[in-house]
Amino acid sequence: MDTVISAFGHIASLQVLIALLVGSIGGVIIGAIPGVGPAVGIAILLPATFSLEPIVGLTLLLGIYGSSMYGGALPAILINTPGTAVNAMTTYDGFPMTRRGEAGRALSLAYSASFFGGVFAIVMLVMLAPVLAAVAPMFGSREIFLAALLGLVLVVVTHRGQHVISLLLVCFGIFINTIGLEPVRYSKRYTFDQEWLSSGINLIVVVLGLFALSQAFLLLLERDGAIKPPAVKMGVLNGLREVVKRPKVATSSSVFGVMMGIIPGVGEFLAQFLSYSFAMKTSKAPEEFGKGSPEGLVACEAANNAVPPAAMIPLLALGIPGEALTAMMLTVFHVHSVIPGPALFEEQPDFVLALYICLLLLNVFVLLFLGLSNKVLLKIVQIPSRFIGVVVLTLSFVGVYSLRNSAVDCLIAAVFGVLGLVLRRLNWPIVPIILGMVLGGIMEAKLRTSLPRLKEPWDLVNRPIAAIIFSMIVLAIALHVWSLIRARRN
Repeated sequence: MDTVISAFGHIASLQVLIALLVGSIGGVIIGAIPGVGPAVGIAILLPATFSLEPIVGLTLLLGIYGSSMYGGALPAILINTPGTAVNAMTTYDGFPMTRRGEAGRALSLAYSASFFGGVFAIVMLVMLAPVLAAVAPMFGSREIFLAALLGLVLVVVTHRGQHVISLLLVCFGIFINTIGLEPVRYSKRYTFDQEWLSSGINLIVVVLGLFALSQAFLLLLERDGAIKPPAVKMGVLNGLREVVKRPKVATSSSVFGVMMGIIPGVGEFLAQFLSYSFAMKTSKAPEEFGKGSPEGLVACEAANNAVPPAAMIPLLALGIPGEALTAMMLTVFHVHSVIPGPALFEEQPDFVLALYICLLLLNVFVLLFLGLSNKVLLKIVQIPSRFIGVVVLTLSFVGVYSLRNSAVDCLIAAVFGVLGLVLRRLNWPIVPIILGMVLGGIMEAKLRTSLPRLKEPWDLVNRPIAAIIFSMIVLAIALHVWSLIRARRN
């Protein structure tokens, strides 16, 4: 009971309330603007969260992360343009429903399914994170090294058709992380006698460059077009009733979202694909999918909104981020000396519980906001892309400069912005670079800690959990190679 009272004490402040409102409303607005997305919003806000309390900063970032997917459904359904990349499959059935005059029903279904998936995943977070944290004390340096390596392997194998370039980009991210003073003997690596490289390349500078600046450059290169979405009359309660009448598709899709959220490097795309495919195969009317099926819409939105809370499970329990956005959140923990892992559950259970409550409140706030502000959001969809590009560009450079008051950081961010633009133009993934930097740092630190205890190479996997994780790595690589061989034969 004391833990519950202390948890409510954490969130019973004006700062947390403001973070809840800004995170939920700001995330919806960012998601509703085509071409921006949560990564850009989080990257811009990340430097500002370092001066906030941990619960406030994390609530703000989680609000942007989760609620942007609610907002991303709006342009996907009304104008066939996904607000965020993960809402792409929402267009399959959402826009056909709009064309036949059911835009309000489609929006209410999408928002209600997102709410169901988000709440379901929060329940799973509450149940599974302590279990994983209880097992976590059995994770030594070599187990965490192998877990981080498994995350990088999954990042590579899940980028189908792009596994070679994903591997190269992961290695590039690991290389970037090695620049500067190494963490044990403080010798310089890859600095080439340039003092400005001695402190290394800041992760936040790279994030802002690859995500925010590259997206700003892309928006500035686009032509502004006149967008006229249809008028909408929406009832959120009707959508909730309809989702509850489809428990099988809503629950199964949320389960897929949770599973894909827990696995590092997978995320919303595979969750949507699997949930959509499963819903179509188990539906009584599979021929309607892609033509305006309510079941297809529920499957997509429940799955993608179940991923953000689920992605917090490995982050809180093991301190291992599953993708770029949780990697950014990990920096907030470290800035405030709050280290995720089993000790967090033992020493600060009230903080963990407060985070759960904030996640639940965020979903409630988003649903209430969406039910009351439909007309305002319709105006946001029509903002010219070049104007958005200028705003994002300005805020990004302000965020970079505020980190260390360094013009060099701004230059580095600009270079990575151009690199991100090139990667986007080539349709190559950006996330492997960020995960390479984050997980590469974890791998180096844990491997160097383990080496003095290893007499033979096989000692790295001579403990049960290490052997299990190593088996998962081998299995993931073997299955991927086998799928490539089968595809080539066919």
